[in-house]
Amino acid sequence: MKTWKKNFIAAAVLVTVCAGIYLNWRYSNEEAAVNLEDTLDAAKLLSSDTLVMSGETENQTTTQAEYFAAVRLSRQQARDSAVSLLQEAMAYSEDGKDSQVGTQLQDIVQTALDEAQIESLVIAKGYADCVAYISEGGISVAVAAPEGGLQQTDVAVITDIVLNQSDFTISDIHVVEVP
Repeated sequence: MKTWKKNFIAAAVLVTVCAGIYLNWRYSNEEAAVNLEDTLDAAKLLSSDTLVMSGETENQTTTQAEYFAAVRLSRQQARDSAVSLLQEAMAYSEDGKDSQVGTQLQDIVQTALDEAQIESLVIAKGYADCVAYISEGGISVAVAAPEGGLQQTDVAVITDIVLNQSDFTISDIHVVEVP
């Protein structure tokens, strides 16, 4: 009976964590889409799979820096919260050895490493800044707009990096230009 209660608590915590992560992701995507549409002057579709947005702002560097800092902070807070809840669930599980919780923790760490690797490689290619966000539906890569805006060759370079560093297909990759 005692084992059943522990397993039930661990499962309830896992469901709560997953629901929280999903709702945070969903709310962040809706809010980001609304904010991008309000602040950008023009949007240009390069292909059915890749959206590139462009626009001029007076304080472009500050806006980009604030955007990338806010996205990284939000992503890290969501991960920290999920890891904390998963660690609590692991502590409540029998002997702290819940393989499902351990697998979820490993997945979070691997996703963070993959995103960091992709971001580093994109920046190494000469782009000012970059944030990658991996979800179940694919990967979004937000890139600081170069002076002439992102060109098709830029999108191809970024897509190539993602393809080489992950298991995603071209249709799973979304490149967004941050003005």
